[in-house]
Amino acid sequence: DFQKIALDQIKASFKQKDVCLLHGVTSSGKTELYIKLIEEQLSKGKQVLYLLPEIALTTQIIKRLQKHFGNKVGITHSHLNNSERVEIWKAVQEQDSGQVQYPVMLGARSALFLPFDNLGLIIVDEEHDSSFKQHQSSPRYHARDGAIYLAHLHQSKVVLGSATPSVESYYNAKKDKYGLVEMHSRFEGIALPKIQTIDIRKAHLKKQMTYQFAPKMLSAIEKTLKLGKQVILFQNRRGYSPVLSCETCAYTPNCTQCDVSLTYHKWNNQLKCHYCGYNEQLPKICPSCSALDFSDKGFGTEQIEESLKVLFPGHLSKRMDYDTTRGKHAHQKLITDFEHGRIAILVGTQMVTKGLDFDNVALVGILDADSMLHFPDFRSYERAFQLMMQVAGRAGRKGEQGQVLIQTYDEEHEIFKLLKKHDFSTFIKRQAQERKLFNYPPYNRLIGITLKHKNQRKLDETAQQLVVMMRKSFGNRVLGPEYPAISRIRNYYHKNILLKIEQKGSIASAKTILNTIIDNIQHHSDYKAVRFIIDVDPV
Repeated sequence: DFQKIALDQIKASFKQKDVCLLHGVTSSGKTELYIKLIEEQLSKGKQVLYLLPEIALTTQIIKRLQKHFGNKVGITHSHLNNSERVEIWKAVQEQDSGQVQYPVMLGARSALFLPFDNLGLIIVDEEHDSSFKQHQSSPRYHARDGAIYLAHLHQSKVVLGSATPSVESYYNAKKDKYGLVEMHSRFEGIALPKIQTIDIRKAHLKKQMTYQFAPKMLSAIEKTLKLGKQVILFQNRRGYSPVLSCETCAYTPNCTQCDVSLTYHKWNNQLKCHYCGYNEQLPKICPSCSALDFSDKGFGTEQIEESLKVLFPGHLSKRMDYDTTRGKHAHQKLITDFEHGRIAILVGTQMVTKGLDFDNVALVGILDADSMLHFPDFRSYERAFQLMMQVAGRAGRKGEQGQVLIQTYDEEHEIFKLLKKHDFSTFIKRQAQERKLFNYPPYNRLIGITLKHKNQRKLDETAQQLVVMMRKSFGNRVLGPEYPAISRIRNYYHKNILLKIEQKGSIASAKTILNTIIDNIQHHSDYKAVRFIIDVDPV
């Protein structure tokens, strides 16, 4: 039994190394292995921390863990109120291992900061996920790296689990820094889903598209529903449509505080900025030319849900995105309804890709794969591959082989060729070679510096000054300054600078030099009001 072999390999690797990367294809039974490892720790009277990237995932996992461990499982995330948080904090603080209320703690990234006293194991599930990184406010920590350090403090072990590990973790495992255990087949020998691409360029030219769907996608959905199976459709954009524009004069409503077009939300007839929250009512006539014909460009989850109601009126379709899961138990209700078959088609953003386990899903459709690929970021291919591989893994988890259909304008793209073969190792190798060429992680460490100011000219001056001073110390390791794709958010202009430090270089001394340079600039009266944000290992 491959799971038993994997479990023995993990235990063996723990004898030499503190961190083990478990790379198992989707539905290979990673959670089952975690349960066995947790049982072993509980028998020793130790605490276990189980980290997940999203609150949405906790619903299913908590049920599975409670089935095994009853009320020994505690849960923490940002949707808890203050008294619930205090209760969890006090429960974890308990010194006497015989009286510990929750020896197993399940939570999102903030669970790292609970006052553990007797930690034996940390499990980081879906370790590749960028949600483990705190983006908004300081400290900008990464929960995976934080977990490894926390385990080092407690002399405990870490399991990093994923079907699509990050390039960095895979590199560390191959370099023998971490243990590596791989599971290449699914539980009970079920075949991995069959992945096919649909060329929507041809479908558009031949005028065969129905709403957002190519004919092949529609017939596959129809066939799946006739068999009494369920469908998941993935579109990584919420709202109704990302851009509205006037057909007469091409006027596009933009945010007043950010350099971005407003997204149309049909359910409340509003235009909304997804960066600062600014909203306004949909104008009846064009403010520029007084014409009456606004049309929408592109599509979000809300528009897909509306189209499905027209195309498949006899089947209930629901969407799962940030707008529909704001309530405390909204996630739970959606997931439970889908599990029990009350919902036939689930449309979602990346929430639907992450580790959810549904028995009856036979088809997964990715409606716009290209939007994930063409992104100005060195990690965009890695993210797109991980997202598509993960969402594909929701299909055919029990019984027959599942089917995955990907709509794209570029069928010949190398990423799709590797996806069809489920060839993760070749993909990682190519990514690593490319990054070595251009000195990106895992071969180099990055420090991102973002400057913010309301006055664009002052920002440009400060950024230029900073780069000149940095180049004196770091030479051509400094990239920038450059405006990001969206250069103004909440009336603040942004400019980015990237510093690359070799692995054998000292990141600590780089930080010291950088702090000194920034202090010198901030003491200058002209640059006092500029805000500096430093992010080590940005994601």
